Amino acid sequence: MAVLDGALPVPLHARLAGAVRALGSENLRRTYRTTFWFDLGEPAALPEAAALAIRARLPALCRRGIAGVEWWLSRMRTSDVQVDFHQDRDEALFGRTGVLAHPSCSSVLFLNRCRGGLLAVTDAPASDANPARAPDDLDRLDLVRPRPNRLAVFPGDATHGVLDANGEIPHGRLRPATPLRLAVVMNWWARRPEGVPAFPAAGRYEALRLRAGDASKVSAPAAGRGSARRR
Repeated sequence: MAVLDGALPVPLHARLAGAVRALGSENLRRTYRTTFWFDLGEPAALPEAAALAIRARLPALCRRGIAGVEWWLSRMRTSDVQVDFHQDRDEALFGRTGVLAHPSCSSVLFLNRCRGGLLAVTDAPASDANPARAPDDLDRLDLVRPRPNRLAVFPGDATHGVLDANGEIPHGRLRPATPLRLAVVMNWWARRPEGVPAFPAAGRYEALRLRAGDASKVSAPAAGRGSARRR
């Protein structure tokens, strides 16, 4: 896994984070089911401008033969983590045929700090026998703490999940409720996943939309630091 701090130019990160905050609770219950496809052409939304800025800084594996990026918002309270450990896949293809197809690589761009909420990544399989489908071998978890403008990049077939506000495997709702942990997930694919719409056709998240002339103002490359260690 690679971790890049300062992944975006500061103005672009600030604008993206502000726009996601401005969404408030819009579509919050379906945030993980609302995904968009971007062919790496002209960006229509702030996360797509972010994808263009990030692309050149990705590990070589994520840049070869990439047709585009599938992206969605990750918004959760770490006091009530409702995302189990899983592998990213073409959900429509799997539902239709049972065939597993994974992205070339997956990435998470963090927008804010939060209590707990560490991203946990492993090559061990998820287990239905454990809370949150956590893998049996927790010693193999690679952890990334959310920090503004930090990008985590990992293999597209890796098992991953989120730890709760106490830094533990989620096993129920905690009190008091925490503020939202905000991030944008970007999966880099060699082909377009089935049924994923482009942002302009989806009719969601108006606060994220780029206006005419915006793209040239927000697409400058970043010059942050990179690493591949546990953070």
